[in-house]
Amino acid sequence: MEKIVIIPEGVCCDRMLVDVEDGVIHGVHFEGGCPGNSMALGRLLKGQPADRIAELLAGVDCDGKGTSCADQLSRGLKKMVLHPVKD
Repeated sequence: MEKIVIIPEGVCCDRMLVDVEDGVIHGVHFEGGCPGNSMALGRLLKGQPADRIAELLAGVDCDGKGTSCADQLSRGLKKMVLHPVKD
């Protein structure tokens, strides 16, 4: 299982910890941000394909910020899981 850390920008959440195996999300934990929404989102994402979640959450806006925790998760999944840069 791969454990990835996403450091979001422009949102209340400080850090997202995501467990992914074979392109499937096995767990998401948000540090900071709205506790109830973060817990609900984490439960809904468990067992879902990372590519589908990245597509579904892309562009979600929070209060006119131009991004949101969900959007930042989408961006992180695209960067770290779907299109990782190899050394």
